[in-house]
Amino acid sequence: MLFRADRNFWLKWNKRNINAGSENAQRSSSNLSSSPNIVPIVETIGLTKQYGSVNALAGLDLKLMPGEIYGLLGPNGAGKSTLIKIIAGLVEPTSGSVAVLGHDSATDPVWVKSKIGYVSENSMLYESLSPRDFFEFVASIRKIDQKVANEKVGRLAPAFGLEPFYDSPIATLSMGTRQKVSIVAALLHEPSLLLLDEPLNGLDAKASRIVKDIISLHARRSNGAVLFSTHIMEVAEQVCDRIGIIYSGKIVAEGSLEDLRRKASEITVNAIGIEQESNATSTLEEVFLKLTHEEDDIAGTVRALKDAFYVDK
Repeated sequence: MLFRADRNFWLKWNKRNINAGSENAQRSSSNLSSSPNIVPIVETIGLTKQYGSVNALAGLDLKLMPGEIYGLLGPNGAGKSTLIKIIAGLVEPTSGSVAVLGHDSATDPVWVKSKIGYVSENSMLYESLSPRDFFEFVASIRKIDQKVANEKVGRLAPAFGLEPFYDSPIATLSMGTRQKVSIVAALLHEPSLLLLDEPLNGLDAKASRIVKDIISLHARRSNGAVLFSTHIMEVAEQVCDRIGIIYSGKIVAEGSLEDLRRKASEITVNAIGIEQESNATSTLEEVFLKLTHEEDDIAGTVRALKDAFYVDK
């Protein structure tokens, strides 16, 4: 029978171990980024992408180092998905360069794709296949030995509760179950780089926790790194070593949460001319809204809604 079940494979890792790994990665990532001898997992230089008159990316520079978990935050249309698709080799940039482990994605696309595991915002699956068939297909194109593939799927799939759906057409599966299939498929070949575009979409609480733990475990692997976009501020705050805030196609700020708090404080000083201490209690959401200059827009929108719908009769 295909796939050996091992439900406790991921669940055996407790929260203390995951957090310890994340803290170690965060301490080492800053050292790695300053070392000239360490090859970045991903490096983009001057990346642009135009769709007609729209600049989806406008000269974006990014460097992701081994062992690092980098979260992309930004409003809708900021360029997060475009950036991830370009790195994955699914979209060509208008200008600029992308290198994965030192290999140019334009001149060595097959090698680069072999090092990437990609989960899209909307699951990209063959709906006529079952999960069992799809995993076999992925293993074949990734040139994974069948016995090895069966063992990996036998450990990963049960952790996500996929056994009842092994032989169901993917077209009949829920959004969350499809997302679980995509995540397992992305992990099969043990890629150096995980590209995750809103990976928690549609997932229940248990699966979300497992994905967050897998992200931390992957970054602890030798030469592994994770780049993911999310709108869930708490996830970025809990999991990421560095956070990049992308706005109008550029990264306007990046660093740890404390780094971003200081940056937001600097904006406040510049705006009102009064020096303030960095607010150590600011949430990532508050920092994000300040750095993307959306605080005033929100306040104005709420006032307009209040005037329109909640005036005293």
